[in-house]
Amino acid sequence: MDFSVKKLASDAGVFFSRAVQFTEEKLGQAEKTELDAHFENLLARADSTKNWTEKILRQTEVLLQPNPGARIEEFLYEKLDKKIPVRNTNADLLGQYMIEAANEFGPGSPYGSTLIKVGETQKQLGGAERDFMHSASVNFLTPLRNFLEGDWRTISKERRLLENRRLDLDACKARLKKAKAAEAKAAAEHELRVAQTEFDRQAEVTRLLLEGISSTHMNHLRCLKEFAEAQATYYAQCYQYTLDLQKQLGSSNGEIFPGTFVVNSPHASSPPVSPTSAATIPVVSAVAGASNNTTTVDSMLNLSDVKPPSSGTRKARVLYDYDAADSSELSLLADELITVYSLPGMDPDWLIAEKGNQKGKVPVTYLELLS
Repeated sequence: MDFSVKKLASDAGVFFSRAVQFTEEKLGQAEKTELDAHFENLLARADSTKNWTEKILRQTEVLLQPNPGARIEEFLYEKLDKKIPVRNTNADLLGQYMIEAANEFGPGSPYGSTLIKVGETQKQLGGAERDFMHSASVNFLTPLRNFLEGDWRTISKERRLLENRRLDLDACKARLKKAKAAEAKAAAEHELRVAQTEFDRQAEVTRLLLEGISSTHMNHLRCLKEFAEAQATYYAQCYQYTLDLQKQLGSSNGEIFPGTFVVNSPHASSPPVSPTSAATIPVVSAVAGASNNTTTVDSMLNLSDVKPPSSGTRKARVLYDYDAADSSELSLLADELITVYSLPGMDPDWLIAEKGNQKGKVPVTYLELLS
């Protein structure tokens, strides 16, 4: 019991001494031991790492789950160490509604069959999104959280200890200056040597932890690369699914809506990717290879024999300059007015264009179709 009382009194005395030293430093009435420039740089680098890691973590969580209510629910599941239930994405729900609507309208009708095709693609997009969210959570978010909840807490604890050791050291220096009697000076000098030893030891421990931030950066770099790869895979899958859907809808477009054109927005600010160049994107090389083995109506066109239909021609304004890729295409200049029309079985991404005596294929995305 006596030992506990003495320990409590000693702790109270240390706390009071630190409080006095801290207050006098703030009032400019006491000297403060400064850390060397390298140590200060390590501290600043650690603080910056912690702050930016928090911001990146929070914004990545928003990217993966925009719904704040769902984020809170997932947070609670994690804290309770329970498995997070599988949640349908917005694309999943949209696909489900489209398929249900198709069944009610009649899956054999043009509208119903198209709803089914688009709905199934939306479900594929939802699955790709869930895979991306899982991969990003495991390979990117988890390491960031582990740093903030593990390494950073250890660093913060040791920094607080270092600050306490510094206050003790400076308080001993102040007492030595105030000591007058030889016995008091000797006691103060002994306390100072002990305080200096403890401060140096704690400074070394803290320094080693702060230098470990470099390893943290290397680990986060690896995680960042994995996040980028997962994101690239996700968008590649989305592109593949939507490209397949576009081909399905394009192949039946002439049957469902004969003689119709896609009208482009006149407010686009930059040239779109032409259908030919889009097929050369590496992530869909398999599709591009398959298309090379298919004979299309476009490849069999002899432009000299092509005659415009008696009805279905339109005027169009060219939105961007376009350079013909081969002799079957027609080069265009922005703001030109041309006549365009489609032929049965032709790729819906292209139209036949005429200007003067020139004739050739042009991509629909480079045109504003006029009424």
